[in-house]
Amino acid sequence: MHGETRLRLSRFRKLEELPGTHHPTVYRVDYACRCGDLHASLVSHDELDWAPLGLEDSTAYVNLMTSRLDVVGSELSDLAAVHIKAGEWPWSFFCLPEGRPRVVFPSAFRLLAATHDDRVGLAVRCPVCGELSVNLVTRDHVDVPFVNDREVGVADRLLPADAAEQLAEFRAQLASDAFDIRRLELN
Repeated sequence: MHGETRLRLSRFRKLEELPGTHHPTVYRVDYACRCGDLHASLVSHDELDWAPLGLEDSTAYVNLMTSRLDVVGSELSDLAAVHIKAGEWPWSFFCLPEGRPRVVFPSAFRLLAATHDDRVGLAVRCPVCGELSVNLVTRDHVDVPFVNDREVGVADRLLPADAAEQLAEFRAQLASDAFDIRRLELN
């Protein structure tokens, strides 16, 4: 399928920064589609980190205070500025090695796994120490800017730096004949 789709960040499953391009940086995003399959897409840094804030949204609405048509993007920009000035950030996570919450943007997400109870397991690369910490958060914590859970679950161990690559290799082995051959060799 070609074209454009809109979906929540919590439907992402794997994010990988592609080598080469840096202005803008481009990410490969594997996401859980409504059809039940995983699909891949290319997303620019701006689309990933800034578009969810709605700053460029050109949708018009009737401002009941002034009876004029206003643009949503300007209202959302003002709202974001108020939050940030108050010390609230659009997204955050808990960094295990540093033992503290950190500000983060969706481009720092690496792996996401949905649970049956409206939560998301989230592997995040810390922008300060570079380690991969795993948090368990609500979907709103991931999907809605400036909604940060008061408490998050934190895995007591770090993921290896190549966790996404190991997962991809494992999935490839599961789908290959080599996996069956190795299993048969154990007997």
